[in-house]
Amino acid sequence: MKTLIPRIKPLDESKWTEEEAKLLSRFKGKDNSIGPGLVYNIIGTLANHWKMYLKFGSWSNHILGKNSTLDAREREILILRIGWLCEAEYEWGQHVLIGKKAGLTDNEITRIKEGANAPGWSAFDATLITATDELHNDAFISDKTWATLAETYNTQQMMDVVFTVGQYNMVSMALNSFGVQLDEGLKGF
Repeated sequence: MKTLIPRIKPLDESKWTEEEAKLLSRFKGKDNSIGPGLVYNIIGTLANHWKMYLKFGSWSNHILGKNSTLDAREREILILRIGWLCEAEYEWGQHVLIGKKAGLTDNEITRIKEGANAPGWSAFDATLITATDELHNDAFISDKTWATLAETYNTQQMMDVVFTVGQYNMVSMALNSFGVQLDEGLKGF
């Protein structure tokens, strides 16, 4: 489910308004993972719909930022699993990098592709993967999976599990449908 060319091209920097330039320049390859001076393709693509981007960015900052109640490693397990299930190569590539920074090992990242039954998962990590699979397949976390998560997570964390998987399911749909291409130097599947 990948297009070989973008259906919606990243907004060219020459077309940025002053407001857009002020915000988007913050995303210019600050860690050189995509090349100096470049803006991530997802950011440039979403900038084509500026009012939506501003609202989306605010919500995304909750899910991926300091406001989320989830541990970063556990959050990345959820995001990588839904990205894999949705065949969102861009999402996968970006979150492999983020997941490693959050403490995921190469072996764990490989096992995310295999699912909850892959050998080596803790019971809780396997439950996170199961919850993601259930949300993807049924838009519902089963009672058994819910009860297992609730043994460790509080109400806000339970909500953040659902919203994290939901957010990145939507992001995966957008990336795939818009044809967002891998950033320079980013590895996909």
